[in-house]
Amino acid sequence: MAITFPRDILAGFSGWSTKFELAYRQERSRTAGGKTFAKDLGSPIWRASYVTKLVRANTVDKWRAILASMDGGIQTFIGVNLSRCYPIAYPRGSWPTGDAFDGTGGITGIDSNRKTFDVQGFPPGFKLQAGDMIQVGDTDLHWVQADATANVSGVFVQLEVRPHLWPSVTIGAEVSVKRPHCIMSIDPDSVSSQTDLSTGMGSISFDAWEAR
Repeated sequence: MAITFPRDILAGFSGWSTKFELAYRQERSRTAGGKTFAKDLGSPIWRASYVTKLVRANTVDKWRAILASMDGGIQTFIGVNLSRCYPIAYPRGSWPTGDAFDGTGGITGIDSNRKTFDVQGFPPGFKLQAGDMIQVGDTDLHWVQADATANVSGVFVQLEVRPHLWPSVTIGAEVSVKRPHCIMSIDPDSVSSQTDLSTGMGSISFDAWEAR
């Protein structure tokens, strides 16, 4: 069966994202007096490190093949912060409304600073906490910056995130709290699949960067 990209290589991943953070594209300079100036050269992008648990030789070879399908850094995959597949308050999507809420809402207003916006379509009283992750549109991933609760109309008012919303995001864009993701590509020089000589067991690790 033909493989399509971005590939969901993390579905059923027997490991963890040991790093998932923003990489700032900034130019910095310091004065003789010790003051530091920083200038954005572009919006920050996500970078991540993934490591499997200790696995048997067959699983190691399976992952070697999966990573080979990425053609080095050419192909892309669905990048997920594996500790934040759902909001902190609702492990594994355990929100009180069950399947009646599919985990998505929509942006109804965007502040001029593009770091705060209003979102509708959530159950009243739905909670987001600092450290939760949300997806805006098809590929934009953001960290929630402060605890927030949807009002009686199911609206988050002035929800603040980082990074700032990308310029292409407009009112009506979908917001998802269910397995939020961005699109990433692997750093091929970071891939490791070392195994133990006596047992054949080992672990797979690799780094990845957001690919926009």
